[in-house]
Amino acid sequence: MDNFAGKTVVITGGATGIGFALAKAFGADGANIVIGEPRENRLKEAVSALGEQGIDARYMVMDVTDPASVEAFADFAWDAYGAVHVLINNAGISIPQAPVAEVPLKNAHAVFDVNFFGVWHGCAIFGKRMIDQGTDAAIYNLASENAFFTAVGNSAAYVASKHAVMGMTEAFREEMPDHIRVGTIFPGFVQSEMSPPEVQKFAMDADHFAEIVLKQIRAGEDFIVSHAYNIEHIEARYERLARAFATYAPRYEGDDEFDVPTLVAKLTAQSGRDEDG
Repeated sequence: MDNFAGKTVVITGGATGIGFALAKAFGADGANIVIGEPRENRLKEAVSALGEQGIDARYMVMDVTDPASVEAFADFAWDAYGAVHVLINNAGISIPQAPVAEVPLKNAHAVFDVNFFGVWHGCAIFGKRMIDQGTDAAIYNLASENAFFTAVGNSAAYVASKHAVMGMTEAFREEMPDHIRVGTIFPGFVQSEMSPPEVQKFAMDADHFAEIVLKQIRAGEDFIVSHAYNIEHIEARYERLARAFATYAPRYEGDDEFDVPTLVAKLTAQSGRDEDG
């Protein structure tokens, strides 16, 4: 999908930060925009600002942690424009930094409720409707550079939630039909209200980030990346893994004997032959 003119793009958490920057970027490309989050005042501000730029935008107060609210949000989007072509599961929160042993469990659950289960609800509810819609569509989930490595210490709940988003998205892609593209967006340090004002000046401009993202979505990429230096940390992690395998689980002839995808493929093929026979 390389042209969004006349398409409908739905963004959770779209009133500020990365979500709002993506709303502007898609809207400038001619898309209709639907945004949703709990703060109506911020939603009104965002839709007003988008309207001043000539972008057709609507909002709904909603909560990604509540499946019923996400269902209502989907109803709202389809009722407004008749179809949804892109969903960006962008809503996310963080909590104060602290070691695992000192984080209140309710805070860790809150992070997963929004960052992971909010994405899950969006994928499950919008994904089913997109399948029924039968036209080309896309779902992109917001992970983080923290899905690859720990960028900020004492943030285990946030880091784990973003690892979970990446893993779920990879599995979800394999489940979806070919006409629905599924991908993961991996922001690095981008200006948003999640960061203290005094450090935001060091972050990537959100509008610039949105330009980088939109270019890759147009190209049909599955992994949407932005911060070049991330590869240093990713390769360092990979090298540690490769070293462990080379030392303790080196390759050998026939080493796919315990490989689950290989075994599943063999069992599926055998089952097919049994049915044919």
